[in-house]
Amino acid sequence: MAVLGAGSWGTVFAKIAADAAARSEREGGAGWSVTLWGRDPKVIEHLRATGVNDRYFPTVRLPANLGYEADARRALEGADVVVLAIPAQALREQLTALADAVPADAVLVSLAKGLERGTGLRMSEVIAQAIPGAAGRTAVVSGPNLAREIIQEQPTASVVAAASAEVAGKVSRICATDYFRPYTSADVVGVEIGGLVKNVIALCVGMCEGRDLGDNSKASIMTRGLAETSRLALALGGRHETMAGLAGMGDLVATCSSPLSRNHTAGRLLGTGLSEAEVSARMTQTAEGIKSAPVVLELAREHGVEMPIVEGVVAVLSGAVSVDQLQPMLLRRKLKAETPHVS
Repeated sequence: MAVLGAGSWGTVFAKIAADAAARSEREGGAGWSVTLWGRDPKVIEHLRATGVNDRYFPTVRLPANLGYEADARRALEGADVVVLAIPAQALREQLTALADAVPADAVLVSLAKGLERGTGLRMSEVIAQAIPGAAGRTAVVSGPNLAREIIQEQPTASVVAAASAEVAGKVSRICATDYFRPYTSADVVGVEIGGLVKNVIALCVGMCEGRDLGDNSKASIMTRGLAETSRLALALGGRHETMAGLAGMGDLVATCSSPLSRNHTAGRLLGTGLSEAEVSARMTQTAEGIKSAPVVLELAREHGVEMPIVEGVVAVLSGAVSVDQLQPMLLRRKLKAETPHVS
């Protein structure tokens, strides 16, 4: 098994898979090897020597059965599962360069949450284009996955979605540990849409916090944000029950509420008056919602889906309105029913 991407989530998922392999062996089953690839040879060498990813988790020693590789092609040799922990906007370029090195029967697992700029494609769709024949053996993982909590082995549940029950089951088995509980789903569209739109909603909740607004405001944004997410997911073929589950409401609550969330943090900084460029310069990790928001809005308009919160966030990011103008922009919309009356 190869995990491509030694950022925070890639490192955590590699730990999960290594711990799952060790548990399988303890219980008398077959184990598996896990190799984490990172593009910086110095970082990989340090990981080999210490088992510590200093940039993200300086106090955590990773499992002894986890391997490290700076050469992506070597990491991919013989891998039956390839986990893609690569940022959404870099995924196509990386995969295209490595397509010939990915084993023909390997299951591909997407951890990225975003839409590709320029195409509006979800990550599973990008994978299918970059690696011919991969569509039927691709899975996506989403849910309330705050990396710093999981690395501390705090109990977490997540969702593995794939068109094939066999693929979803295989991926869930290699990431099931005493602290990480995967559920399977056939709703790839819904799981991906839930995972990417919540980043945009978290930006808005963060803006509320940056302007010192209270819990009523933030709860209202989260609730109506879930409604917007559900409308888009259903328009694209997703399922309503997915939005009520871990990849919908669960991920939304965690991302909008936690100071560990990159998108929540970025929104809070925007709310204090910083520009998008200033926020990006201050943060050490990518807030994917900033890049995804305009693409989400474009996709929504293509499908006739109304998403006023997303529209407001995009207006702030583009400089068309200030954060202070966002509140009246949302509240002065035409009154409507949440639950229509039945005559």
